[in-house]
Amino acid sequence: SASFLAATGPSWVLRRLATMGRMHSKGKGMSSSALPYKRSAPSWSKTTSTEVVELMTKLAKKGMTPSQIGVVLRDQHGVTQVKAVNGSSVLRILKGLGLAPELPEDLYCLIKKAVSMRKHLELNRKDRDGKFRLILVESRIHRLARYYRTVKKLPPTWRYESATASALVA
Repeated sequence: SASFLAATGPSWVLRRLATMGRMHSKGKGMSSSALPYKRSAPSWSKTTSTEVVELMTKLAKKGMTPSQIGVVLRDQHGVTQVKAVNGSSVLRILKGLGLAPELPEDLYCLIKKAVSMRKHLELNRKDRDGKFRLILVESRIHRLARYYRTVKKLPPTWRYESATASALVA
C-alpha cells in the first residue's frame, strides 16, 4: 500500500516515504521550502533581467556567495526567484560572467567550519567531543570532494589538507 500512496498521494507523502537520513545524526529532515507552482516571474515584480544581472555582478564583486546574492535580491529588491526572471540560476549566470567561486559553496562552508573547529581545538585541547565532531566534518569534506572530482567540478588532483585549509577560506 505504501507504493500506491507514493504514486498517487500528496507531496508530503512522497517526502515521508523517500526521505534520506542525515549522514552523522539521526534526523530525517522533513521540512523544506515550497516553490510557487507558476514558474514565471510574478506580475507585480517590475525588475528586468538586465537589472538583476547588474545587481548580481555588483554583489559578486563584493565577495558574496550565490546563496547570499539570492537572499539580498529576495529581501531588498523583491526578486522572488532569479530563475523565473532570468531563465537561469544565480550560479549559472555568475559562471557565464566568470564571477563564480572557485570552490562549490557547500564545500567552502564545510571547510570554513572545519577551520573554525581546529582553531577552537588549539585553545581547548581537552574538548574531546569537539575533536570527534571535527572528524565527522572532515569526513563530509572528503566525501563531497570525491563527488565534485567525479563530476569534474574540482580538478582530479584537488585534496583537502587541514594545514592549508585556512588559506582556502581566507
